[in-house]
Amino acid sequence: MASMIVISATAVPDHLRGALSRWLLEVTPQLYVGTVSARVRDELWTSVSASIAGGTAVLAYPDANEQGFTLRTAGTRRRHPLDFDGLTLIGFRKERQETAKPF
Repeated sequence: MASMIVISATAVPDHLRGALSRWLLEVTPQLYVGTVSARVRDELWTSVSASIAGGTAVLAYPDANEQGFTLRTAGTRRRHPLDFDGLTLIGFRKERQETAKPF
């Protein structure tokens, strides 16, 4: 059964943006929405994960859980999903602080 998915892809290669736009609508820059089967969703995500380069991507799709959706992420990012007793929460990775060198 087909279901709606949302993919946010930031700073990804142009060829990946083109591949995503074949299956999904780019409603705003780097935000893709569409209705696809689970197989197409998984194949798209495999392509995104393999081609992410220095960018980041997040996939949200319906699922049978408390929140009604599941998140997948790829790439280096400050925010990351955490499982908290079956609920997905968003955690923040501390930014690396540079220490001042004494003179």
